[in-house]
This record gives sequence, structure tokens and C-alpha cells, in this order.
Amino acid sequence: MSEALIECVPNFSEGRDPAVIAQITREIEGVDGVLLLDVDPGRATHRTVVTFVGPPEPVLEAAFRAVKKASELIDMRQHKGEHPRFGATDVCPLVPVANISMEETVALAHRLAQRLGDELGITVYCYEHAAKRPERRNLAAVREGEYEGLKQRLEQPEHQPDFGPATFNPKTGATAVGARDFLVAYNVNLNTTSTRRANAIAFDIREKGREKKDEKGLVVKDAAGNPVWVPGSLKCVKGIGWYIQEYGIAQVSVNLTDIGVTPVHVAFDECSRAAQARGVRVTGSELVGLIPLRAMLDAGRYFLEKQQRSTGVSDDELIKIAVKSLGLSDLYPFKPEEKIIEYAIRARSAKPEKRLVDLTLRGFVDETASESPAPGGGSIAAALGALGAALATMVANLSSHKRGWDARWKEFSDWAEKGKAYHVELLRLVDEDTRAFNRVMDAFGLPKGSAEEKAERKRAIQAATRYAAEVPLLVMKSALASMDVIRAMAEIGNPSSVSDAGVGALCARSAVMGAHLNVKINCAGLEDKAFVAEIQATAAELEARAVAQEGEILALVTSKI
Repeated sequence: MSEALIECVPNFSEGRDPAVIAQITREIEGVDGVLLLDVDPGRATHRTVVTFVGPPEPVLEAAFRAVKKASELIDMRQHKGEHPRFGATDVCPLVPVANISMEETVALAHRLAQRLGDELGITVYCYEHAAKRPERRNLAAVREGEYEGLKQRLEQPEHQPDFGPATFNPKTGATAVGARDFLVAYNVNLNTTSTRRANAIAFDIREKGREKKDEKGLVVKDAAGNPVWVPGSLKCVKGIGWYIQEYGIAQVSVNLTDIGVTPVHVAFDECSRAAQARGVRVTGSELVGLIPLRAMLDAGRYFLEKQQRSTGVSDDELIKIAVKSLGLSDLYPFKPEEKIIEYAIRARSAKPEKRLVDLTLRGFVDETASESPAPGGGSIAAALGALGAALATMVANLSSHKRGWDARWKEFSDWAEKGKAYHVELLRLVDEDTRAFNRVMDAFGLPKGSAEEKAERKRAIQAATRYAAEVPLLVMKSALASMDVIRAMAEIGNPSSVSDAGVGALCARSAVMGAHLNVKINCAGLEDKAFVAEIQATAAELEARAVAQEGEILALVTSKI
């Protein structure tokens, strides 16, 4: 999945009235492209935590609408609850999920915060990665004094908001908008019923650790009379032990607050080590909520590397290894389409995209042969390139596992990773080329009754045609780059598979030449002659390099057969 995805987890100061909560969540569900994942109301806290995901722009719109509705329905003057809070929408963090950086997510948080302030008149503070002042990074510091102390704090210069009015609104209070890392709720299963043992393991690994005690078992305190803490072994981990009656086992329940610092697989292995030291065995684990795809892929690579196996395998295989190694199906079957965010979005989308790459091989060939103009030569060129890169990846994987070559497994694993990256990109371009063609057709279908419509139609045709030339150029670049892997496998790979490297070279060369034809035919309709000259010169150079590389690789292959 190449689309950028972010998660939004707003906390609303209403946990007791289902009708109010439903009105707020309907605003979220009303935005196309957004998937509502979870609604978790708490009566004692008088607070509802909502989780939804999607591309950045729809998520920002859904967040704005939800905050707006909350400001209309929730009156903070009537609110009491166990959880700290200072506004109708208390917090609204954005979390990067896929194909988007934290820096980009921070910019989105600032956009949302400014819109809430400008259009809704809500007092907004930014926190965590989105904090505009270092002292506001910690949410507890931002929310100090809560709603009851907000009026007085707003009168102090150091507590002026980042966006919106600096005057106290008794109905809506204030909202904290943030950008933070993904939080994973994760439970590790133990072969014991002892909550005490589970707690001991949790204290061993969590960042906070445990209180230090002297030889008499008394808590050691510092000069100020505060307990001295002995930190645990893992950063960005919160943990506690408990007993789950439903399954008859104790668990170590952890929150991984930054999976970039401590990922799931590291927490699992450290929990296993700590459990073994206490005579307890880990039997598996349980994922609470959803997890980003990258976390599962990283886990799969981690466990393959421990086995000294190549990591350049498919995403499905990496996920399978992760599920097996973490024991995620210990209590009930782990379903990637439900538990991995990107897959859940695809599976639950109201209009799932029909992709060429999801067809069977026969279906793809039949679709190509049909009277439909797409997929055409551009998509076929990308498919050829993907096959060429896949052959190189196969040779790398076979070489990594070859008996007697154990010392070189990492070298070939790295080549397999590179090959996989190329064939994944080229598979993406199979559908992207068809999308580009459809954009051109859509542009030609625009109305042309008035002078304005004609001008807009012409502009759209030129923009779409330009993109239709740029996509096959990307195919050329990726297919040519994949030839580095193909050459390496012809030179140093498993000799029994050298012919496969040769076929890979033929595919890659054909992909480059076929994509070049598509660059040319789309350039014929462009009026920007400077762009045409530049892209055609680049394409010609890429083809010449591909043809030369093919000849060199085939000569090498032939010499070894």
C-alpha cells in the first residue's frame, strides 16, 4: 500500500450519553476515505476515546467535523469525571501510520490546530512532536490545572495558546492537538496463573521499573523523601501484570509508546528472557487493537535474521513468520486483514479498489487480451520488469540458503531485499500506468461547450498526458536499476540458477524498451516542448544503458552455462 495513512485518536469529554457519542462519530463516518476503527466510552472517566484512520486530508476533515460537533453538544460546565481533562475535545493526536513522516504529521497537526482556532474559536495547545514550545511537549504540563484552572492560566503570558483565542470559553474549554508515535497495546501470555509473577516480569522490562528496596524490604527514598526507582530494561514501555479469567492465564500487559524505540518483537523477546529468569515460560502473545504493517514486517525480518535466513521474501511470508514467532494465534486466530491497519482499511473499504495485480495470471492475460484498451503496453512493461526483478530476488534467496554458503547468507539477503524493493515498485506501476491512462480518458471526456470549459479541458488533457509519460519513465528507471541485482546474481549467485538471472535480464531490458515506447507516444500529444525534449533524452539514455547491460549479463550467463 503506497498511500499515506494517518491515525487520529480524539478523546471527547462525554462517556455516558450514547446519543451524544453517536452524533460525534457520525461526523467521522460521513467523510469518504475515513475508516472508524474503535469507539471506547468510559462511564467513570466520562470520556470517549475514538480511533479512525485514512489518508491525511480526509482525516483532517473528519477530525474538524468531530471537534465541531463536540463543541456544540458538550458543555464543560456540567462535566465531572475521573480522567484529567480541560476541554470538550480534550486531546486530538495524529499518528503517522504508513508512507508519511513525523515531520509531515506535525505540519498536519498544526493545520488542524489553526483551523480549529480560526473557524471554531477553540483555544488550542500543541503537544508532543507538534509542540511549539519545549515545555509543552508533555501533555500533563499542557493540561495542568485542568478545566477548573484554565481561566486563570489563560490570563498568564506564559500560558497563551498556540492557536485560537486566549480568552476562556466556559462551554468548550481548550483542546490539545498533537502528533505522536503509534501506541501498540500488547499482551504477552504466560504459563502461570500468578499475577504476582506477571507483575514481577512487567516491572523487569517496563521503563519505569520498580521501587528500590533495602535489605529489610523497605522502600529506599531520596533526600526529598521520594521513592527511588530502579528502571526496567526497555525504553518507551509501560507494563503491568494481570490474570485473565477467560483464558485461565496471567499476562504481562504492555503499552509500547514508541515502536521505533522498542518494537513488538523486542518486547516479546525481552519478556521471554525475564520470564525464563523467574521460572516462567512465555506461550504466545495477544495484540489489542491494530498494528501498522511496518511493525509486522519488521518482526518478520527480525526473526528470519535470528535464523540467518534471507529477509527478501514477500510481505505475506514476513507476516506469517511474525505471527508464528510471536505466538499471536495462541489464544485465538490472528487475522491480518482485521489486525493490520493498512489491510483492515482495504478490507473494510466501501469501494475497494480493483487492482490488476490482484488478478490471477490467467485473469491478467485475459484482461489484457480483451477489447478494453487497458491494461496496455505500459502496464505490461511494468509487469515484465517486476518478473525480471523477482527472478533476481529468487536467485538471491536460493543463494542465501545454499548449503555450504552459510557464511554469506547476509550478503545474499541484502541483495534479495533490493530485488524485492524493485519488483514491489514495478508491481505498483502496473496499476499506476492504467490509472494514468484512465486520467487521460477522463480528461478527454470533460465538457467543451463554453470557452472556459474548453480551456479547462485542454489544461486537464495536457496535465494527464504529462503524467501518462512520467509513469512509464518510472518503469524504465526501476527496471534498469533492478539490473544491478540481476548482474550480481549472474556473477556471484547460485550457479544452478544463472539461467534465471539471464531471463531476468531479458525481462528487464524488454520492460525498459516497452516503457520507452509509452513515453514516446504520450509525448506526441504534449505542447510543452522543453519537457518533451528533456524526458525523451532521459528515456533514450535509460534504454541505451539497459540494452548494454543486457548484453553484458547475457554474455556472463552464457559463459557459465
